[in-house]
Amino acid sequence: MSPSEPDVFLPLKPATFLVLLVLSQEELHGYGIKKAVAARSEGRIDLEPGTLYRLMARLLAQGLIGETDRRPVPDRDDERRRYYRITALGREVVTREADRMVQLADSRDVRALLQAPGS
Repeated sequence: MSPSEPDVFLPLKPATFLVLLVLSQEELHGYGIKKAVAARSEGRIDLEPGTLYRLMARLLAQGLIGETDRRPVPDRDDERRRYYRITALGREVVTREADRMVQLADSRDVRALLQAPGS
């Protein structure tokens, strides 16, 4: 498999999945990504700046995200901020991961566990 095939990236770590999920919905700068990931994970994933930017550098190098020059409100934005967007490959990877997780969660064993008395 070549690095451009989505399945080579799976399974994704939770933070990676959430960053790609957030960027599949809108272009954001680093702090916006940090806040959105924390909100979507209900505070369970709170990325420290160093961790976030190492993750972003890896996703950029893998071609899953890219930088964009577009600014949502140029006259009220800090020009030093870098905005990120998901690439077509990144969208395919996060879609396949979501599908993989749905299939896993829909397994007979998981359903039995959730329906077991005391759950």
